Amino acid sequence: MRIASLHSYPIKGSHRNDHDVALVERHGLAGDRRWIVVDQDGVGVTQRDTALLSQLHVTPVGGGLVVRAAGMPDLRLAEPVDGPKEFVRVFKSKPQAPTRLADDGGWFATFLGRPARIAWQEDPGGRPILDAGRDDDRVSMADGYPMLITTEASLAALNDWLVEAGEEPVPMTRFRPNIVVAGAAPWAEDGWLGRRLMIGEVPFRAARPCARCLVTTIDQETGVKGSQPLKILGRHRNIDGGLMFGLNLIPDAVGSLRVGDPVTLAS
Repeated sequence: MRIASLHSYPIKGSHRNDHDVALVERHGLAGDRRWIVVDQDGVGVTQRDTALLSQLHVTPVGGGLVVRAAGMPDLRLAEPVDGPKEFVRVFKSKPQAPTRLADDGGWFATFLGRPARIAWQEDPGGRPILDAGRDDDRVSMADGYPMLITTEASLAALNDWLVEAGEEPVPMTRFRPNIVVAGAAPWAEDGWLGRRLMIGEVPFRAARPCARCLVTTIDQETGVKGSQPLKILGRHRNIDGGLMFGLNLIPDAVGSLRVGDPVTLAS
């Protein structure tokens, strides 16, 4: 098995960035979801309720980001190291996490057509992992875990089910992974749960299967919503009350990953 592709999402919910090489930190890939759009109550705005986030194209630059979207002027954001401190929630049900607000001049509220601000996770050590993690595990502003791994073979199996049902196949981008693996058997990742993976030079714990949500029905290139693949996952991958695709990972070290790196079961 090997890494087929690597991806990060600088702003939670934004369009993906593709990488040939990526640095793994204890909270996830470097620069992955350290920024989050929040509403007036400090709760994260996500693609679940605002699919337009998928149309944010983000370029990391030294000490900040450049954000681009159709019909909007480019926005340059510096990391607000001296910005106002605010505790925000990724979801209403999640505990608060410390961030700093950036001055976007109303850019995100204008783009999304709703009250919105942009916050930066200055200290990724401020948000613990709530389930299946250790006391010292931490996570960015991702849903709950530092990284997500998927396999090409499982997507191929899923797409076979879709075609058999008279539906169009879907791309891997619907699942917003960090690591895509080639060379595994379909659904091999089910057997990785609770084990250790060595990916390139970095050891990981396979913490929890990933239960999928409405984001998988959003075309990440256009922002248009559909009904698949959730319906077909409900038919074939309803496991313990969740529609499972992919596996959440927790890194146990800092190191670099490269496309083509080997993926092995360590124990």
